Amino acid sequence: MDRLTVSEIISKIEAEAVFEAVSSDYAFTIKIDEYVPYTCAAIHNGHQFRKDLWDNCLHTEYERWYEEDPETKNMVKSHPIVIAACDSRFEYDLNRAPEDAVFVTAWGKPLWKKPLSEDMKTKSIQKHANFYKVVEALIKTIESKFGFCTVYDMHSYNWKRWDREVPTWNLGTSNVDNTRFGDVIETWRESLSEIQFPNSIKSTSLINDTFQGNGYFLKFITQNFRNTLVLATEIAKVYCDEYEQIIFPEVVKIVEHELITRIPEHAQQVYNKFKK
Repeated sequence: MDRLTVSEIISKIEAEAVFEAVSSDYAFTIKIDEYVPYTCAAIHNGHQFRKDLWDNCLHTEYERWYEEDPETKNMVKSHPIVIAACDSRFEYDLNRAPEDAVFVTAWGKPLWKKPLSEDMKTKSIQKHANFYKVVEALIKTIESKFGFCTVYDMHSYNWKRWDREVPTWNLGTSNVDNTRFGDVIETWRESLSEIQFPNSIKSTSLINDTFQGNGYFLKFITQNFRNTLVLATEIAKVYCDEYEQIIFPEVVKIVEHELITRIPEHAQQVYNKFKK
């Protein structure tokens, strides 16, 4: 893996180079083993938290971990194109617009002992902007090369906080063209429902049940690229104990193993239907 500036990363993408890199500010990683008509993203996977923010933060390390999406990068790491965050959403949230990306409060609790300085905010907003420069270059290159791109936007959610039964998998589709893409969305939902988990974990999948797909990542790509479908794919945190902060590696491995075949099979179906 190389350490590259955003400009160097973009240049490599535009040249269709094969590479693996971390951004020079260590904010995100990108891996391209081969150019294919789909990509995987794990934008809430990161847990890094800038040291100059530590003393001012009211949330504990556990509280930050609880609201992040740990292991989502590992679930898709085997795929040819993967982009993932290193930084915690508590520094800046890549799934929110730039003006809202730095939290003042987080899940009903103030985040900072005293308001952040403009300099502190600027550092974080610049990293947010750099990430989206790379996303734009990546999707533009894939669309130009293949005519269509599918983005598997991997997230997780805390299912135990709900006071009703919730699905193992949730697809958020309220901001994509369901008339155009409804069939392939349903195919993806059905494929996810077939995954069998260990430890008597139920496998169910629904659309727009717990979340509706209102994230900025999906909206940014959808609004800028007509021939790209973003599938906001949420897994309930059945792969960990969200209260004890324990990861169940055997469950993570099952998800990774299942997605190794299910994602490219689905992506090929989508490509066959929508390629120019």
